[in-house]
Amino acid sequence: MKKVAVEQAVGMKLCHDITEMRDGFKGVAFKRNTVIREEDVEHLLNIGKRHVFVWDETLNELHEDDCAQRLAAISATPGAVFSGPAEGKMLMTAENEGLFTVDEDLLNRINHIGDITITSIPNHYPVKPGMKLASMRIVPLTTEEDKIVRAEELAKGRRLFNILPYRKMKTGIIVTGSEVYHGRIKDKFEPVLRSKLASFPAEILGVTLCDDDLGMITGAAGDFLKKGADLIIFTGGMSVDPDDLTPGAIKSLGAEIISYGMPAQPGNMTLVAYLGGVTLLGVPGAAIALPVTMLDVLLPQIFTGVKFTREDILNLGAGGLCQGCSKCHFPNCTFGRY
Repeated sequence: MKKVAVEQAVGMKLCHDITEMRDGFKGVAFKRNTVIREEDVEHLLNIGKRHVFVWDETLNELHEDDCAQRLAAISATPGAVFSGPAEGKMLMTAENEGLFTVDEDLLNRINHIGDITITSIPNHYPVKPGMKLASMRIVPLTTEEDKIVRAEELAKGRRLFNILPYRKMKTGIIVTGSEVYHGRIKDKFEPVLRSKLASFPAEILGVTLCDDDLGMITGAAGDFLKKGADLIIFTGGMSVDPDDLTPGAIKSLGAEIISYGMPAQPGNMTLVAYLGGVTLLGVPGAAIALPVTMLDVLLPQIFTGVKFTREDILNLGAGGLCQGCSKCHFPNCTFGRY
């Protein structure tokens, strides 16, 4: 595009909309690609336009609207829809519930091309229908087509964004602790877990209370495994006290313990393990006392079928500290954003 005085723009095509405000009205007076006529010059001057941008046919440039639409095409996401272009932007909105994921390497490489900006909500973010997910535009009014082509080439064979659907999981709950088992205190874990699991397609197979007894805990786990459990949540018994046997019980089942303890608080002593295709989760007592712990960060990923590695757990450090706000806004906060 090139900048020219309106008197010299007759016969040329506008490469941008021109808005006019008059008598309470605000709207488009001249649309993009309008060919400027002699009689338009006075009108343009009256609305304060001494210069306009017009197309320079010798340059291989794309308008911001066209760029935004092509960037949307490489960002296509099952379970999401686009609206626009509006003010040079395309907006992606969720149609389905699930866990939003981002190919951060691809996103960074595209944004490093120059002029292109694609922005989104954080990786590993639980979403519901109607939520804004991502937006894309270029910074200037036009840019070289080569930059958009480079973005398209980078995105070939890769998915920039995704919404992972939650899957149905048969879930067993094992509550440990002699004080609960013998009725000295009332169990508080079951209602907390039922409330949190209600956000997912969990089929709760049952809740078993266990004494601080290794055989009893492993036996309860074995019963849930026979019933086809996909997820077993162990509560209590997660500290270093001699009576806390839950980690040992999980290990004795033959499970692969990915991590016992993680760089995140609250929920520092959370345990993640796998026994074949079954996820085993050890939940410390903080889940009773606090509205949000690492349990809330991990559950959405577990219900999409994500299998954590030790590296995944160790990477929780940045974003792993909850601020303990007087009014909890999770997940619209820093906690669990990694």
